[in-house]
Amino acid sequence: MQGSNDLGKLVLRVVLGVLILFHGVSKLIHGPGYIIGVVTAAGLSPFLAYGVYVGEVVAPLLLLLGYWTRVGALIIAVNMVVAISLVHMTQFASLNDTGGWALELQGMFLGTALAIALLGAGRFSLGGSAGRWN
Repeated sequence: MQGSNDLGKLVLRVVLGVLILFHGVSKLIHGPGYIIGVVTAAGLSPFLAYGVYVGEVVAPLLLLLGYWTRVGALIIAVNMVVAISLVHMTQFASLNDTGGWALELQGMFLGTALAIALLGAGRFSLGGSAGRWN
């Protein structure tokens, strides 16, 4: 059974890592202009907008590699909380056109990141299943 647990952890890591990395690559291509606008509109320093690269490029790569996996997952979780707070708060209590929660994608990203932070990387990772941060 341990093999299937490790395989399940790998699936969670790869799916979340790839899906979040798409957002990061988009920001690498198009720049952080939109995020800078959102952050400054909230009265925060524009410098904080560059944290999105940590949350959407570095952290997903940690998940994909399975190295410092718990740290990467926690960074993604914090990134999602910030994104929900700054961009999506008006949708928090809303449903979409098909009856689902308007923030179901953000909620799934946040929940999956928290699950990975609790479960760790598993043995199919660079860091292996041992280690405090993996």
